[in-house]
Amino acid sequence: MKKIYRNSPKRSRPSKKIIWFTGLSGSGKTTLGLKLSRYLRSLNFSSIYLDGDDVRAGLSSDLSFTDASREENIRRVAELAKLLIEQTDFVIVSTISPSNALRNLAKKIVGKKLLGLVYLSTPIRECMKRDPKGHYKNANLGIIKNFTGVSSKYEAPLKPDLEIDTSILNQRTSLLKLKAWLKLV
Repeated sequence: MKKIYRNSPKRSRPSKKIIWFTGLSGSGKTTLGLKLSRYLRSLNFSSIYLDGDDVRAGLSSDLSFTDASREENIRRVAELAKLLIEQTDFVIVSTISPSNALRNLAKKIVGKKLLGLVYLSTPIRECMKRDPKGHYKNANLGIIKNFTGVSSKYEAPLKPDLEIDTSILNQRTSLLKLKAWLKLV
């Protein structure tokens, strides 16, 4: 079945891509990742969404939040994304992936050309204000150990392919920025 690229018959079809969202908890990774996945499907592209929390609850439930466990978790997510991109147009990954070393590991596994890094640079104060899962509150109380942004460091990406601050841009504008980056508008 031939895919139809709605509203733009002259435009060429985008290449397969793994879109890797990184940013602090509460920065909007899940929200934007799901919205982007729905939008891609509305254009008849196949899309799979991988959420870091879901992966942690299942595939990586045996891991803690030590540096070694974080590396293993990112390795597993990247290997899974690499397998899935063979069967779909887009794989969207939402995971904190707190260091340049971890993001470089993912790039090495899936390939530099396939991975597009989207950095949600939302400031920690805004993420703490949102705190959708109560993680910041529990981290500040000492209930959650090694929580990124509180008791564990987050390294901003050196050269993301796209940067969005969701404290400045609303969801609609952020999605428009993603669409433009993917050349879908």
